[in-house]
Amino acid sequence: VQLQASGGGLVQPGGSLRLSCTASGQTFATYGWFRQAAGKEREFVAGRRWNGSATRYADSVRGRFTISRDNAKNSVYLQMNSLKSEDTAVYYCAATSRTPIFSSMAGENAYDYWGQGTQVTVSS
Repeated sequence: VQLQASGGGLVQPGGSLRLSCTASGQTFATYGWFRQAAGKEREFVAGRRWNGSATRYADSVRGRFTISRDNAKNSVYLQMNSLKSEDTAVYYCAATSRTPIFSSMAGENAYDYWGQGTQVTVSS
């Protein structure tokens, strides 16, 4: 089982990026995106049940970021709009076959598999 994250890069403040996470080996019940800025702990960004029954966002990204999925490609995406310098971080996708309750979706322990991370830098 592998999670492959991609789509990071350098973007100016106010710009957009779309991150992709493709799973090989199986389809998971719940996916999440986390990020870790330099010198800081990893933090939750967004989570989604594969069937769409629950979606959760961190307060810092709600209204700017959207998590979605593509059944045919077994992929999950993070569309990031109105990017700010404080969004600069390494972004990780995560997945689990479980269906954690809504309040647990933001915790790292809810996820069993992790991608390798993709760097997002927001700078002028």
